[in-house]
Amino acid sequence: MSAAQEPAVNQRLAVTMGLNKEEYVRIRELLGRKPTYTELGITAALWSEHCSYKSSKVYLQEFPTQGEHVLQGPGENAGIVDIGNGWVAAFKMESHNHPSFIEPYQGAATGVGGILRDVFTMGARPIACLDSLRFGAIDAPRMKHLIDGVVRGIGDYGNCVGIPTVGGETGFHSGYDNNILVNAFALGVARRERIFNAVASGPGNPLLYAGSRTGRDGIHGATMASESFGAESESKRPTVQVGDPFTEKVLLEACLAVMRTDAVVAVQDMGAAGLTSSAFEMADRGGTGLRLDLDRVPLREKGLSPYEIMLSESQERMLLVARRGREEEVARIFERWGLEVSEIGEVTEDGMARIKAGRKEVANLPIAPLGKNAPMYRRPVEAPKDLSKRQAPPEVPQPDDLAGTLEGLLGTPELGDKSWIWRQYDHTVRTNTVIGPGGDAAVLLLKGTPSGLALTSDVNPVYCSLDPSSGGSQAVAEAVRNLACVGAEPIGLTDCLNFGNPEDPTISWQFRECVHGMAAACEALDVPVISGNVSFYNETEGKSIPPTPTVAMVGLIPDLASLPVAHFTNSGDRVLLLGEDYGEFGGSAYLRLLHGVEQGRPPKVDLRAEERLADLLRFLAFEGILRTAHDLSEGGLAIALAEATIDGGLGADLAVDIDPVRLFSETQARAIVAVAPHDVERIMEEATEFEVPITELGSVGGDRLKVRCDGATLDAQVEDLYRSWSTALPRALDF
Repeated sequence: MSAAQEPAVNQRLAVTMGLNKEEYVRIRELLGRKPTYTELGITAALWSEHCSYKSSKVYLQEFPTQGEHVLQGPGENAGIVDIGNGWVAAFKMESHNHPSFIEPYQGAATGVGGILRDVFTMGARPIACLDSLRFGAIDAPRMKHLIDGVVRGIGDYGNCVGIPTVGGETGFHSGYDNNILVNAFALGVARRERIFNAVASGPGNPLLYAGSRTGRDGIHGATMASESFGAESESKRPTVQVGDPFTEKVLLEACLAVMRTDAVVAVQDMGAAGLTSSAFEMADRGGTGLRLDLDRVPLREKGLSPYEIMLSESQERMLLVARRGREEEVARIFERWGLEVSEIGEVTEDGMARIKAGRKEVANLPIAPLGKNAPMYRRPVEAPKDLSKRQAPPEVPQPDDLAGTLEGLLGTPELGDKSWIWRQYDHTVRTNTVIGPGGDAAVLLLKGTPSGLALTSDVNPVYCSLDPSSGGSQAVAEAVRNLACVGAEPIGLTDCLNFGNPEDPTISWQFRECVHGMAAACEALDVPVISGNVSFYNETEGKSIPPTPTVAMVGLIPDLASLPVAHFTNSGDRVLLLGEDYGEFGGSAYLRLLHGVEQGRPPKVDLRAEERLADLLRFLAFEGILRTAHDLSEGGLAIALAEATIDGGLGADLAVDIDPVRLFSETQARAIVAVAPHDVERIMEEATEFEVPITELGSVGGDRLKVRCDGATLDAQVEDLYRSWSTALPRALDF
């Protein structure tokens, strides 16, 4: 598009790009003139919700971001924590929701590619990924196509790059029929002295472009991710980015190689908003300016306009600040890996971005007002008018057949086996995986040390719909519990906060309340938030997704020598229940999946009880007492016991003094453990010392799960439970 073909810049055009009327006035006042077409596009991208966090920053400040292990908190490409022995871990979670709904394979694949670049930009070698996926009802239009495409996209990209996907979570709910969620997490490790920051410095230092050439894919991606889907948006949907995992692999190796020299000052990947965000963010962090010559940007096709070059989201591209005089050294390293390098500009000291194409200056913008000083809003908030009705205590019918009820729950895609998904991922490549998908938390070996890292991802969107504050707290507490079941102490949290339109007061209320709950849990459980992402506008035709504040947490295991697992391993082991049940069914899987009821207050989150339970589990794991540890969450005690029997094929003969339906209660702060008989007395003593209620249930053994309750007995063949569980998802998908 030539300058003569560019649309006239006016308020109407600004609104179509995602700016509101006040923001258009603001940019005109900042410049003292009408912006050029390219300047307007840059401003719209940088002030988009996706890039600026303008509706969420006011609440995100509540999160605790400091901790004993924290070296880098929010504000960089990824957070960094110290994991001992001279090593650090960098990790982050990001969303790729809108692109994955438009084109599931490439949308999910490029989501993985983007989060990997966030990690190795920090100087860390990626060693593991998680994914958190939310799909609609499987029989909804396009849903099977979306599920298949997303899973293949994640698997193919990660497998080709050679990074294992070691865990995550997948949920199904009709609230995602028109807006699926694809949240990708990556973790990398580095020596402490090799941490990199994306901070431009040194006026006169050259800006180097490395990697793939620039095309037209993904233009408007950041602004598209900052608006709802509707009938009128179809014509504005951009081409989804196309990923090349093999280029990503060599780009990763080249970047890590060049970072081992001192020839590079800063590195930033070109993610959302492409060259615009990478250049402006580095300069903004460093308080510097920049000069770009767009004629030097390598192009995949002729005729790209300055606007398109600045906003393209072509994948596998990096922007580097090199030390003046070391450009050739940097270029040789990238060329050794078969990658193109071009000098496209330089760092300046005046805080301005000056961009030219040909002989014309197409943009001259102040950087700070578009970055750290971007607009920030405190949106109106209002609780839903039907909240009290939705929180009314639900009727809880007694199950007629306990075994049939359990098999019915295990036979749903929500609670059934997800191995059809994770078997498409290579979760053992790089040989660090100690525990892979399917357990409470994935566990990675830190080679050369006795210790390991544990990773988990958690959220219950139904809880968050019924009580956002409680649901936010529960997501954090469950993640801590899952880590504790493998003996890990949490050292950092990243999140992906997925919500609808923040301009709707009820959505803004959901967001505020979820953040309140999460922040309270993080403070109480001593978990710093070191990175994260907010994804708003996940709605179509005014219908929003359930609030989904996904939490990914990393924990440190001091010694992997005595690692408990989530299933029963030894006949004769004694099974004990840690924690106390209060018969809580609000938002429960039992009511939702078997009776179609989503009502009531979700289970109370007692953060002090969660802390005591986690402390006890970690202590017992470190002492080598636990053979099995598995937390109670969706489906309650019955589902936890079934999962513990299924994986190892060992049954159990148990008794619990409760009403039969309370086998499916979802009271929090609970876990089941299995120990050798001679350790029962000690674990009872330790539980008393830690002030954790404990009940001995019975013994592991046989091929049946028997649980005697007050007036009824659950008696099921383990093989039958396995059959219902293992076939649930393939059966629903017609595979």
